[in-house]
Amino acid sequence: MLRATLKSLLGRKLRLVLSGLAVVLGVMFVAGAFVVTDTLGRSFDQLFATAFAGTDVSVSAKPKIEVSEMEGEQVPSALPASIVNEVRNVQGVAKATGMVTADGARVIGSDGKVLAGTGPPRLGGNWVGEDDLLKLREGRGPQQDDEIAVNALVAKQGKLKIGDRVGVLTLEPKKTFTLVGIWGYQNDKDSIGGSQEVAFTEPVAQKLMIGQTGMFNMINVKAADGVTPEQLRDRIATTVGTGYDVKTGDQLAEDNAASLKEFLGFFNKILLGFASVALFVGIFLILNTFSIIVAQRTRELAMMRALGASRRQVIGSVLLEAVVIGLVAALIGLAAGVGVGAGLGQLFASLNDGFEMASVGVPLSAILSSLIVGVLVTVVAAVLPALRASRISPVAAMQDVATPDRPLTKVSVAGAVVGAIGGTMLGIGLYGSGGLWLILGGVLVSFIAVALLTPLISRPVVGLLGRLFSWSVPGRLGRLNSGRNPRRTAITAAALMVGIALVTGVTVVMNSAKTSIAATAEDTVKAQIIIGGEQNGPRPPTFDPAVLDQTREITGVRAAAGIWNDQAQINGKLTYVTATDDLTKLADAFGGPQLPVLKSDQVAISTKELTDKGWKVGDSLNVQLSHGDAHRYTIAASYDEDFMPGTYFLPADATKDFGIPQPVFAFVRLTDGTTVDQVLPGIKALVADSPEVSASDRTTFINQQLSDFDTVITMVQVLLALAILIAVLGVVNTLALSVLERTRELGLLRAVGLSRSQTMRMVTVEAVVISVFGALLGVVVGSGLGAAVVRALNDDGIDKLVLPWGGMALYLVLAALVGVLASVLPAIKAARLNVLAAIAAE
Repeated sequence: MLRATLKSLLGRKLRLVLSGLAVVLGVMFVAGAFVVTDTLGRSFDQLFATAFAGTDVSVSAKPKIEVSEMEGEQVPSALPASIVNEVRNVQGVAKATGMVTADGARVIGSDGKVLAGTGPPRLGGNWVGEDDLLKLREGRGPQQDDEIAVNALVAKQGKLKIGDRVGVLTLEPKKTFTLVGIWGYQNDKDSIGGSQEVAFTEPVAQKLMIGQTGMFNMINVKAADGVTPEQLRDRIATTVGTGYDVKTGDQLAEDNAASLKEFLGFFNKILLGFASVALFVGIFLILNTFSIIVAQRTRELAMMRALGASRRQVIGSVLLEAVVIGLVAALIGLAAGVGVGAGLGQLFASLNDGFEMASVGVPLSAILSSLIVGVLVTVVAAVLPALRASRISPVAAMQDVATPDRPLTKVSVAGAVVGAIGGTMLGIGLYGSGGLWLILGGVLVSFIAVALLTPLISRPVVGLLGRLFSWSVPGRLGRLNSGRNPRRTAITAAALMVGIALVTGVTVVMNSAKTSIAATAEDTVKAQIIIGGEQNGPRPPTFDPAVLDQTREITGVRAAAGIWNDQAQINGKLTYVTATDDLTKLADAFGGPQLPVLKSDQVAISTKELTDKGWKVGDSLNVQLSHGDAHRYTIAASYDEDFMPGTYFLPADATKDFGIPQPVFAFVRLTDGTTVDQVLPGIKALVADSPEVSASDRTTFINQQLSDFDTVITMVQVLLALAILIAVLGVVNTLALSVLERTRELGLLRAVGLSRSQTMRMVTVEAVVISVFGALLGVVVGSGLGAAVVRALNDDGIDKLVLPWGGMALYLVLAALVGVLASVLPAIKAARLNVLAAIAAE
């Protein structure tokens, strides 16, 4: 039996290729996810090992608020210069240098625009001279307070040269400096990991980057000969006490790499999620393939039964074939995944100029997951066809028609039951407290239910769709062929349905959220002009606070208020807070309730937050901001958060302890009768020196802020393209195997007068009908799932259901095109059949 199975497998190489393609593509995504995260992880290890190669021990003040990479940006605390002297006097210290280094130095290039910085940090610090890592290429270090030096990456990206006057945005508004030096790094690198770096004189760096003169945020320590970094670390820690983090350079490298790897882990889960979708779609393709194969081998399997093969041996034969196909496909997918991972790594490096990728490696997780997933998916998909094969009677060996259509009662009942389970899971997840995993499980079960119910509706729907092409004999034949086997048509269409349903569902949710938020903002925000920018990095765009006072002086301005954002710990819990220079004017700009001007020790909190926390007006809270000591604030007022842009509002005095002590947005309300065109040019002139922000009318600003929703939709479409590609292969697979299955029938049709072109049109119509049917299922199911999610989010303000009618129509048109393309090879094969040989085929 084993020899017969292997001989049968090798005798049908086309079947092997078609069956394995879905597994190859799915495994490729899985392996690629592990390879790219492993490669990036080792790249970060190398990056930070290089960055801290010259550091034996580092001393820094413990941050006021601890945040992880996924929670936000860590704001370093400052330490006094006296600590530098204490460290210098520790036994074993050869050199101790006070350092200022912080993210947030945004250089303005020669074109007047801020240099892009979506990934690596934009660091600003004090010039401490050359060392083993850093070497000047041109000029010198800054000596005067109006001078700067930059790394070669900044000079290249900004097209800057020695002697240029260069604008830099920091904790303060734009300052202009003379560029006096450009430096690089060992091995002729322009940057360390793509970081943009600017060096100021020490007092200027202290003022602009940490907001406090006479302070540093790190001490770089070199050990004397004969003293290990670990020994020196312990001595320094004993000297400075518990208020400081004292680490070796190796520890710093590990900690920084681990922080970024936390994000990589999240990124890996996203990729694996989309890989799971692709593999789920692949199961439909493999299931259909094996079903057709079993149907084609009916007489062969029946003959084996007649010769003494048991049902267990028949099942083993089909499953062995699945194992071989899965193993071969997994190995090919693993190899392809290595290439995909390498490509994604290079794409990341190209998007972050100066980032150096580590050599591509294949982690054990990629190998094991590829083999396990590839074989498991194939075997699972082959189980039902294997069971079906075992039920073939030996008598079937003597029959011409061995696979009559089976009733759809059982599969339809099963679909209804599974659908009820999926609907219940979705209901609990969306409207109860089931959480994300229950929702995802409900979606998966619902897709299975739709797939089980699809055969019931395929014949009438396919018949209806096919009538569009029934104006000719090939069209009528193609329509009949697509409906003759409801199970096969349903499985092929279901594969396409999953990908299109997910894209449609996400589009429904995103467009509904975008429209709902835009409508709420238009109704809530009474301010006609907003100052702000798009956040393209970890730090939001900011502007000079003086703009607020200048704006209020413009004729026609009724109210203008700015807001600052930061993270804080309130009663020990991490949250986000907002500050405003005038809560009364801000409430007026938003058309909200009348609120008082906050005193320096007062806070206003949304009514919902008060209820959730069990607080009331008059209670006192402990608030720790990014800088300074903890403060006690008294709750002075509450408001409906639907009418204000924040949950907690602090007074303007609090912004001195914010990580970013500049406003990020300003809202301007005009007097009655004043138009936007009368005031907007004047406000635009006020922010001319803040190239990251702009002044715009309310509608333009809202649309600008909501553009991220379109980005998410595009990303989902790209990531689900693989699943849709597998579904397209499913159509090709089904047609190709059907052509083989119907060899004799095609020969008879050709013999009675069907021409080659008519044969090709017949196969094309069959493919188009199946593809459009799958796309139609997808847009219906996706719209239903999306509408359910939107309904569940009504209480969160997502109350406008928007169906992407144009997108859905496009999906149907593209599905028809996909059907045409998928039919090309099978149609050519069918047209080229030798008529006499086909008639004689068994």
